[in-house]
Order: sequence, then C-alpha cells, then structure tokens
Amino acid sequence: MTWSARTYSAFEQERTRPVRDLVAAVPARGVQVAIDLGCGPGNSTEVLADRFPQARVTGLDSSDDMLAAARERLPGIRFELADIEAWNPVESFDVILANASLQWLPDHATLYPRLLSRLAPGGSLAVQTPDNLEEPAHRLAREVAAQGPWASKIGSVKHPARHDAAFYYQLLKPRCAAVDVWRTTYFHPLSGGPEAVVEWFKGSALRPYLAPLDGGEKAAFLARYLAAITQAYPALADGTVLLPFPRLFIVASR
Repeated sequence: MTWSARTYSAFEQERTRPVRDLVAAVPARGVQVAIDLGCGPGNSTEVLADRFPQARVTGLDSSDDMLAAARERLPGIRFELADIEAWNPVESFDVILANASLQWLPDHATLYPRLLSRLAPGGSLAVQTPDNLEEPAHRLAREVAAQGPWASKIGSVKHPARHDAAFYYQLLKPRCAAVDVWRTTYFHPLSGGPEAVVEWFKGSALRPYLAPLDGGEKAAFLARYLAAITQAYPALADGTVLLPFPRLFIVASR
C-alpha cells in the first residue's frame, strides 16, 4: 500500500485536532528530545514542536510521499524514512508521539512495552488511535468488500486488532509511574456530504481495500460504498454530514 499526503491532508484540520488534545496532556518535564512516529505530512510533528519549542524533534514515517510533504512544511526539522516495527534507536527520548499510526501494526502487547523502553526516565509515550472499527464506515467497507465481484481479492482484508482502554492500562501501568487513558468521540462536520465521508476514508481505512483493485474495480467499489455511506450518514439540511469518530488516547509516563 502507498500513502498519499495530498489525500490524507484533505481533512487536515479535523485530523489535527485530536493530536492537539493528546500533546496538550503530555507532562512538560524538561523535554529535550522528542520523536513523532508515523509523522505523515508533518501536521502532528508541528504540534509536537510547538508544544516543546526547546526540544530536538524528529519525525519518522515509512512513506516517501508523506516525508516529502513534511520536509516541505517543516524544513528545520529532521525527518527519517523507517518502519515503526523495525525502529530500534540507540538514544532515549523524553516524548514518543504516535498519532493515528500504531493501529496499523500488530501485537500491541509487545509493541507498546518496546516503545516504553525507549523513553528516558520521566519520559512519556503519547498515543492516539482511531477506535472506530465497529462504526458504519468500517462495517460497510467490510460488507462491500465481501459481497462484490472483488471478494476473492479483498473479502478477507482485516485491520490489525485493536484493544480497549482496560487492555492498555493493564499492560502499561506496571511499567509506568502514571497512565492516563481516555476516549473521545469527535463529530467532524464535512461540507461535502456523503461523498466527503468516502474521501475521508480513502486517505486511511479504505487503503487496504483499494490497493489490490484495478481502475475499474476501484470505481465500482467506491460507487457501491458511497451508496451505502449515503444511507448510513444522511446529510443535514445544509448538506453537511456530521462524521462521528471515536478515538482512544494514552499518555504513559515512566
């Protein structure tokens, strides 16, 4: 799968609000070195750098397209091409930020403690993950994938397992001095109606479904998905759709 910075950034204001809420909750205890894992086009890195202007901030992503956009946006910050799963730095960090990135990775029972181990004493791991696999947008994508002529290609697509707040609290608390966990549902007003909902998820959740399809199949899949989305997310009188988007937040400090 490839990431498109342009597609992802189409709803930048809405995608950036959760990371602002997350970073605001990170303790500001002498933060000198910070990293943004899965930095995307740099919007989350910018929030991190603004919160800790004295810190040396690095962004990391596995997409060249995302990194090109991030470097253009923030020329004074270092960005690195790497996979989070393979990331094994020598140095320790005062803040490790992972905004809407870890949900793409498996085995959180191993991943989260490994990230904690890269924190300096008193450092914080700050994570935000979408908590929306049972929302209509995801459920309908699974149904359309399984019921269409493309089922042999994408009918078994699954996102890595996600867990509830209790799982992460119990996993992290024995290893941390403090763990703050909360869940927020944002209602994003999208002015483009149901089509805007489809555009939103084309930049994220629909990627595993669309990547294996040829051009004609993609168009047919998106048309069928749009019809389902139109029923699930009716437009308001002014044409706006309110997209409910639940997200899980964690700030774990050593």
